Amino acid sequence: MRKFLSNLVASQNFPFYVTAFLFVLLFAIGSVTFTGFFSLQVFLNLFIDNAPLIIVTVGITFTILSGFSGIDLSVGAVVSLSCMTLAVLMRDTTINPYICMLIVLLIGIVVGLVNGALITYFRLQPFIVTLGTMFLCRGITAILSRDSVAIVNQEYSELAFTSFEFSDYFISLGAVIALFMVLIATIILRYTSFGRGVYAIGGNEQSARLMGLKVDSIRIKVYVISGFCAALGGITYSWIMLSGYTLHGLGMEMEAIASSVIGGTQLMGGVGFMPGTLLGVMIQGTILTIISFQGTLSAWWTKIVVGVLLCLFIVMQAIVTSHKSKLMNLNAEDSASKDR
Repeated sequence: MRKFLSNLVASQNFPFYVTAFLFVLLFAIGSVTFTGFFSLQVFLNLFIDNAPLIIVTVGITFTILSGFSGIDLSVGAVVSLSCMTLAVLMRDTTINPYICMLIVLLIGIVVGLVNGALITYFRLQPFIVTLGTMFLCRGITAILSRDSVAIVNQEYSELAFTSFEFSDYFISLGAVIALFMVLIATIILRYTSFGRGVYAIGGNEQSARLMGLKVDSIRIKVYVISGFCAALGGITYSWIMLSGYTLHGLGMEMEAIASSVIGGTQLMGGVGFMPGTLLGVMIQGTILTIISFQGTLSAWWTKIVVGVLLCLFIVMQAIVTSHKSKLMNLNAEDSASKDR
């Protein structure tokens, strides 16, 4: 039994198991405590309300997995710029809403490409580079308009309210897109050479180069994916808010990083599981839902609980890494003794 537990802790999926257990525990506490909490619609609302964050977190997970202190602080600002760009384009031009969304996605890709190129070719710290593009995107958003700009386009509004109904339940288009992105990202990371390359350079960049992997190309693609996801998250965010505003997406980058880490992604890179990232977001959503059902607590308690969980998961990552090292040393010693 002791050996089984030791191997379980050393498993790469151990953080995911902890995250899954924590989500089930929180949902069970809410179900027991509040009438009406245990229902399919409440569960679906976790996806509906957090669709933009899920999409953004998918992108930021790629950057963390790639190592080299991989992080993207610009995603919240890209969400804000996306919302404002959509609002201004549909207010001041007659461009089709679908073309407007395509323009926004291209903006996200360009921001990601700039981040990736600066980080890769100039060996700059991702924290500094993405901090700069965060200020850049927020500044451009403020130049477009400092006031809130409503999106009143009829076709776009109909798209925003699109939902899929079954029996007495429904799920929004944004939530469906978010789940699709998680599925696609999981397949890419698990079954493609690019995904294996992301894990490889996150685990050990020097070894990845010796293996012949195109490390620079992979890293740039990772940041392009993050920029694309941030822009797509901005589109789904605009479906909820139906407006553009300079403060949209404020702090979303921190929520995405926290969700990714709570979901089992190792901050040093090379270890992570995309469904765990989804559960990380849903844990935040469950805490907020419990607070909403309770009725008297401030929503800021969500930040407090998530902050505590983030610290605990970082400590857990350190413990698991240390345990893996000890286990590997013990196995090496056993093999050496057998050879003698």
